[in-house]
Amino acid sequence: MIAIRKESAEVLYPEEDVVIVTAADLDELKQLALQNPRRRVRLCAHRSPQDNLHEMFIVHTSNCYVRPHKHLGKAESMTVFEGEVDVVLFNEDGSIHQTVQMGAPDSGKIFYQRLSDSIYHTLIIRTPFLVFHECTEGPFLREKTIFPEWAPAKEGAAAIEFINQIESTIREKGECP
Repeated sequence: MIAIRKESAEVLYPEEDVVIVTAADLDELKQLALQNPRRRVRLCAHRSPQDNLHEMFIVHTSNCYVRPHKHLGKAESMTVFEGEVDVVLFNEDGSIHQTVQMGAPDSGKIFYQRLSDSIYHTLIIRTPFLVFHECTEGPFLREKTIFPEWAPAKEGAAAIEFINQIESTIREKGECP
């Protein structure tokens, strides 16, 4: 892997001007994700949170809870390299607007999506690992990420129940695998 600086156990930044990512690097990120309490890790291709363009290679395991959120005034795209995921888009009141079933290109599923507007979204990971590339505008400002009151703040029993309710709703709509 390229020379990195650890911002935290979950966030890595490059120490080099040229960032090259190989399949072996993605495998190493999967192992790092397994070692983290929240079972996730990201390798940023940008050098700092202040950069204007943020590109990240992200690994989540199947039991990650991604709290629904939206980014004010920022577009965000996602390209899946490995695994399958349901990207659940919500209306402001917490009702489900749309579910986008995504997978790696060889899965036959959608492998790329872009949110141009600020819309609440979460991920329901369907495989042991989800490996994806995310791109958004910087700089990162925590106050520009909004979390709704209708979703649990962190992992635990409430988050499991919340995800179960989402899955039940998307099954009823015929959008669940």
